[in-house]
Amino acid sequence: MANSSQETSSFMTQANALFRKNLIFQKRNIKTNIRLVMFPIIVCSLTVILQIFVTKNLKSINKLESCGCVCINENADGNCEKTECGIQHSTLEQMPYCSIPSPPRWPALLQIPSPEFRAVRTNFTPFTDLPDESCRNSGACPATLLLTGLNQSFGISLAANLFASGLDRKSFDNLDSLSNLYLGSDTSTGTTGFLEPAFIGNSPIYNIQPQCAPNSTFFVPVQIASVTIQQEVQCLGSLHLWRQSSSMIKDEIFKGYQDGNSERKINEIVAAFDFLNSDKNNFNVSIWYNSTVKNDDEDSDNKLVRVPRLVNAVSNAYLQLMKGTDVRMLFDFVKEMPKPAKSVFSVDILSDLGALLFTWVILQLFPVILESLVYEKQQKLRIMMKMHGLGDGPYWIISYAYFFFMSFTYVLCLVVFGSAIGLKFFRMNDFSVQFVFYFVYINLQIAFAFLMATSFSNVKTVTVMGHMYVLGSGIIGAALFQKLVQDHSFPRLGLVLLEIFPCFSLYRGLYEFGYSSTTDGMLWKDLRRNGMGEVLIIMVVEWFIVLLIAYYFDQVVSIGSGVRKHPLFFLTNFQKKPSLTSSQPSLHRRGSRVSVPMEKPDVSLEREKVEQLLLEPDFSYYPIICDNLKKMYPGKDGNPDKFAVRGLSLALSRGECFGMLGPNGAGKTSSINMVRTF
Repeated sequence: MANSSQETSSFMTQANALFRKNLIFQKRNIKTNIRLVMFPIIVCSLTVILQIFVTKNLKSINKLESCGCVCINENADGNCEKTECGIQHSTLEQMPYCSIPSPPRWPALLQIPSPEFRAVRTNFTPFTDLPDESCRNSGACPATLLLTGLNQSFGISLAANLFASGLDRKSFDNLDSLSNLYLGSDTSTGTTGFLEPAFIGNSPIYNIQPQCAPNSTFFVPVQIASVTIQQEVQCLGSLHLWRQSSSMIKDEIFKGYQDGNSERKINEIVAAFDFLNSDKNNFNVSIWYNSTVKNDDEDSDNKLVRVPRLVNAVSNAYLQLMKGTDVRMLFDFVKEMPKPAKSVFSVDILSDLGALLFTWVILQLFPVILESLVYEKQQKLRIMMKMHGLGDGPYWIISYAYFFFMSFTYVLCLVVFGSAIGLKFFRMNDFSVQFVFYFVYINLQIAFAFLMATSFSNVKTVTVMGHMYVLGSGIIGAALFQKLVQDHSFPRLGLVLLEIFPCFSLYRGLYEFGYSSTTDGMLWKDLRRNGMGEVLIIMVVEWFIVLLIAYYFDQVVSIGSGVRKHPLFFLTNFQKKPSLTSSQPSLHRRGSRVSVPMEKPDVSLEREKVEQLLLEPDFSYYPIICDNLKKMYPGKDGNPDKFAVRGLSLALSRGECFGMLGPNGAGKTSSINMVRTF
């Protein structure tokens, strides 16, 4: 009885063969490999060259838009030997670019509606105590404030002391002295307070009073940088109106503001005070104001709100009601924090594009790995390797190690060269942190490529999909994901769910590297306060999960990789193998392998006929008789012996037309050559 089982090569032998195959493939594609490794080097070099070019060309522009400078020491030839720059030598246009170690002090202002938008009687408000609309033509509309509370008489008495300064306007001869008045402005606020817009335009400053006396307008000299201006201060009367509830106030303030897109006119209220349960023994107030001031510039959502003076005014009104008109809380000024000098033209390519740029650079490996895996399927290379005895274990280990070595070399060139040419993106961050991050990510990327390769069998399709993945990941990361990371109100769980996608994990890590490179760099202790620790945990867990899923689909999905296994193939290892006896032939199926323990009937009959002819030879009728013909090649390099012909028994009769059929490697030629030898 012939033995149908064949001995397989050892694991090391299969791994060695596949490793040699990969080496030969790399030798044939040496130019492609050089281009691949040179890609990150070229990107880093172009980034540095572009940064130098941009910086050099911006110097001439920055000279026009910079802090003001004057020469304080000239030599005999008229050349300047020493220059002094600073806010004291700057114009109003140059002042924003100067360092401000001691920011200027500004009087606290109220936000006052423009004269044409102040509250008047209209057909969409039910209140008749507002002034007539004709005051808008003359610019005489007062600043309207609304009042409410549980105690109306006390609230009206309290409001009578609002904005009552009782000071002589002749005593106001400089900017600091204006802080004793309740001032307001209808200008738009700025994002910072280094320059108060109310004092650098042509608009007047309003002195809010219960009633305005004749000839109440005056001018005050204001020193701004190297420029002295005469600031006009106009008196503006205030109107206090009582409402029965806070809901009425809310509705009136809301209806009084429009963004300009409505046909209804704007009818703005300065503010409203809800005195709640305030009395002589208790002071409790809520301040209502409209912060949705419409500005046309792109920073309108970041404008400061002029509210502190409202708090001070109502607090002083309560103190003066209870303690007398001489008692008040002083509110001297408001000012910004110091700031360094900064040019309006400043471009740092790596700070602005570092995460996006290096995300694209590293993701370029993904299509390369994916194309290589799918190419083996499309060209049936893996099936051929399986036919020659290559198992799944050696294939996965050697292929994985090959792709890891290629990816590691690629990323190593990126980090080493980027550090060598002085890129802070790499030099400022701890190299051990970078090593762990890139090590984990390239393993995750390889596992993800194996998983995606199970779904494709055409190289052209996977090439398009791979590069779309690279391009889309970078664009979505920069346009959406980065903003979500910077938005502290976005739920942390949402970021974790997004970072499950490998491309976003990469972008988050590179974003943290880029952000840290602008400060003191990233150390291991910093992983607790930024998102890097979270990203590393996600990638490590996902690496193992994706690798297991990829192996499973590789076994059960037959898209160019071989025979498909049962979806529960991993459970067959726990099934008990049935026993076979020589007296009862059986067919046992395990997985996809079929083993037949007996010779086929025609083979047995042919062998019996040969044995009978050997006992009673008849060479006149059977000129050719082969009895158990064998040929074996000795094993080399650890391989087992290879049978070319395994026990062939055959008897050919005279005049018989005989043909040998079988697949390549079945031993047909070897058998014929042995018969011819005799």
